Amino acid sequence: MSSPRHTFERRLACYCFAPLMALAFVHPTAIAQSNTQLRPPAKKEAAAKPTGEHVAVTPAGTSPVLTNEQLQADPEAALKVLLEGNRRFAAGETIHPRQDIARIRETAKGQKPFAIIVGCSDSRVPNEIVFDQGLGDLFIVRTAGQVSTYSSWGSIEFAEEVLGAKLIFVLGHTKCGAVQAAVRLPEVPGHIVTLINDIKPAAQRVKGQPGDEVENAVRENVRMQVEKLKNLEPVLAKRFREGKLKIVGGVYDIDTGLIRLVE
Repeated sequence: MSSPRHTFERRLACYCFAPLMALAFVHPTAIAQSNTQLRPPAKKEAAAKPTGEHVAVTPAGTSPVLTNEQLQADPEAALKVLLEGNRRFAAGETIHPRQDIARIRETAKGQKPFAIIVGCSDSRVPNEIVFDQGLGDLFIVRTAGQVSTYSSWGSIEFAEEVLGAKLIFVLGHTKCGAVQAAVRLPEVPGHIVTLINDIKPAAQRVKGQPGDEVENAVRENVRMQVEKLKNLEPVLAKRFREGKLKIVGGVYDIDTGLIRLVE
């Protein structure tokens, strides 16, 4: 006859090991199905964006999808797309849009750039990259110090009148060598002096103002170039007076990658 102690130990063993023995006879398929049910549902892949369309993500959500043609008709929206692209670039979140083989084939049929960038030739400020845009999005005119001459003006007018872009963005940048030369007036060879002479008025205007003289001149150079384009007859001035053309300026920060508008 078993003692009460032995009876208690047998009951305890049944309670502890019976469930484990039952699991040993469960079919593996049933276990796999059970595990599958416990897993969280897989995330759906984001739908591919149409090749020629822009989706600009903001903290408040996602803005409407716009084509280049729609952005040409709405310069304010075009400016927003540019600045959102730059914020992505500066934050290390670039999406490299519209840079695939489908876009190459699409733009081979024609171009509809939604913005004209009048920028500096500096190798550290590649416009499509710092604005995070793609093929066929930007019509770019670049010279050192973004100095514009007759050929530059003709190129800008072509992009506005023929290609349909209605936003002009004059893009300067910090630590600009051309502006620095205009401020400090060193001896320069050849035709470089023509660039310096064009920037000198901006350097003179900010002389004696608080802050860094070169960076002040960079901003003033952008302001003066924006005003020059707004008053450039006969094409740009007319379109600007009609309210059909938006012309703005900004400065790209070499250290941060961020572009700030110049008022």
